Amino acid sequence: MPYWRLSTFYLFFFGSVGALVPYWSLYLNDLGFSPVEIGELMALLMVTKVVAPNVWGWIADQTGRRMAIVRLGSFLAVAAFTGVFFAHGYWGLAAVMTVFSFFWNAALPQYEATTFNHLGTDTHRYARIRLWGSIGFILTSASLGPLLDRYDIALLPWVTVWLMAGIWLASMVTPEDGVRQGRGTTELLRRVLARGDVLALLIVCFLMQASHGPYYTFYSLYLESYDYSRTLIGQLWALGVVAEVVVFLLVHRFIPQYGLRALLLVSLLLTTIRWTLIALFPERLAVLLLAQCFHAASFGIYHAVAIQLIHRYFIGHHQGRGQALYSSVSFGAGGAVGSLFSGYMWDNSGAMSMYLAAALISAAAMGIAWRWVRA
Repeated sequence: MPYWRLSTFYLFFFGSVGALVPYWSLYLNDLGFSPVEIGELMALLMVTKVVAPNVWGWIADQTGRRMAIVRLGSFLAVAAFTGVFFAHGYWGLAAVMTVFSFFWNAALPQYEATTFNHLGTDTHRYARIRLWGSIGFILTSASLGPLLDRYDIALLPWVTVWLMAGIWLASMVTPEDGVRQGRGTTELLRRVLARGDVLALLIVCFLMQASHGPYYTFYSLYLESYDYSRTLIGQLWALGVVAEVVVFLLVHRFIPQYGLRALLLVSLLLTTIRWTLIALFPERLAVLLLAQCFHAASFGIYHAVAIQLIHRYFIGHHQGRGQALYSSVSFGAGGAVGSLFSGYMWDNSGAMSMYLAAALISAAAMGIAWRWVRA
């Protein structure tokens, strides 16, 4: 198994996420966009995940050449992102972000399927590869904060484009998984999607990511409104992902001991608590530190469990589309809805109500998972 080549891709991919997610809203705010406009522009990064992974997933399943798709998507993402240096108005940036994210979002689901196929029967080792993505996020988010405090937010696009180039270079050295892909039928895929536990899981994934909308879109602006420095904001983002890394190191032990369903329910419960704490105690740094430690559950445990359930539900030639569907329903549709509702709520009801609404959404996901999701 090409451990380090697989890990390097995750390092750069989530390093780019560590630049975009904590700081892109600050960049847009610096350009003079309103909260509603920021929510809409951030939602564009998610909306393309509804379409792009499924288009590329279908092509990958038909051709069996997943890494060719990853390499092409990564290269075109770098090329498209350079457009941010020339487009500064709302519609210009909207066009650039739409095209860029269409290709950027093509890569990860197919890379996930490639990773699982390289792992074979050792799927529990996935977390030890994926943790390098978390390390990339930590390094980027923690180091960019002081840089942006000292220099200018205009530095952000330059850092991001180099990280995007790293994704493409890492994809060039990753081999295909060697698994021959058969041509799946639409009828067989419909049978999988007709199962109650599969539908319930996809709904839970949608709601879980929708609840993250206020966090991924406005957490940095939220903290800036309470006079936290960008250095401290970057460190808080990094702390959350440090907690995530710890989970990725240990979750392969938790899964056999507690089971996927129990861990999913725990992650949803702690997510609900996390959003409530951020809503009610933004001025108390100790509470924010605790809430960031809950990222271990709201992303770390949740993602490790959800992606393994998807891998079990969508087998054989449906793996590419299964991972694409997970990405599009959760990070795509759920993330887009979360970004949009958070922008409108911030503008009309205030930041506290935005996070309380997120807590209600994750609580609803927990209820659905309790009733219908089975491992």
